[in-house]
Amino acid sequence: MTLRSLPDRRPFLTAALALVALTALAAAAISAEQRAKDLFGAKKLPAVAPAQSFGFYSKGCFTGGVALPMDGPTWQVMRPSRNRRWGHPAMIGLIERLARDAHSDGWPGLLIGDISQPRGGPMLSGHASHQIGLDADIWLTPMPARRLTMAQRESMSATLMVDEKTHLVKDALWTPRHTQLLKRVASYPEIERILVNPGIKKKLCDTVTGDRSWLRKIRPFWGHDYHFHMRIGCQPGSPGCKAQEATPDDDGCGKPLAWWFTEEPWRPNKNPDAPKARDLMTMANLPKECQAVLAAPDAPSLEAVTYDGGAAAVAAAKPEATAPAETISSGNAVLPAAASAFAPTPSLGIPLPRPRPGN
Repeated sequence: MTLRSLPDRRPFLTAALALVALTALAAAAISAEQRAKDLFGAKKLPAVAPAQSFGFYSKGCFTGGVALPMDGPTWQVMRPSRNRRWGHPAMIGLIERLARDAHSDGWPGLLIGDISQPRGGPMLSGHASHQIGLDADIWLTPMPARRLTMAQRESMSATLMVDEKTHLVKDALWTPRHTQLLKRVASYPEIERILVNPGIKKKLCDTVTGDRSWLRKIRPFWGHDYHFHMRIGCQPGSPGCKAQEATPDDDGCGKPLAWWFTEEPWRPNKNPDAPKARDLMTMANLPKECQAVLAAPDAPSLEAVTYDGGAAAVAAAKPEATAPAETISSGNAVLPAAASAFAPTPSLGIPLPRPRPGN
């Protein structure tokens, strides 16, 4: 190259430098728009508002969340540092009810995994769903007969119930009590889906006798080899909540299950380094109401919004009225109706499995 040729290349160099500068500016603009998961993950308390879910299970948020207590007579919360023991009051009440009913069935107690963040939204790690307060993970490991320390709750490993090579349940670990626990969950009308590992679904299909109608709610999905994921439907008072398709009426033990035991579901991801949806979501990707959810004032304290055995948790501003307030009753608890953001959890008694379709 001669010195004489350099002036001829200057326009190209100038254009290239301009393109680099524009690319850098564009990247800076994108990075300046915060990720939704960082915004929602930073919230430590729920929004002061009536309980309401916005959007879909994997793209939304919620208000009026309540916390499941760290310890109950028949449950313990795991991984507390994640601050994911929050949910719609209907979900938190159902978890408490399940813990009680399952214990009556012979299950020692529940170890509770992730429910939702205080205001839902995309999580910092681990889940695509759990965003509108209507999902919860329950370990398949029975609760120990002792209270776990905080350190144990953070580090204790769950029992893997499925062989990673065969995708079948480890028969030495599975017991009739596991089956009874899942049947109990499926018996609640509020429950729409229970996600389990395909091996667990197959185990149930192969062993459940008599009434099998409840198996339609048990849906196979990747992972879920140490816990099950239970999901309730959109709740009254949430017109912005988007429902999912109903499950088929059959028991789900036919061809759709057989697919899970072919090579196709287990082929390596062709693009394993592709970012997850939660890593790309900004507020523009969520329902417009979620901006107001983020901006809403915090609940007054953790204690004020911790579920209390069927009582409606207080998460609204203190009323200014001086006259005696009308009260609502929930079990043995009575709270000022004007101060309550939530309806009390109804007492429905022990639910029975739905009859087999056609009977």
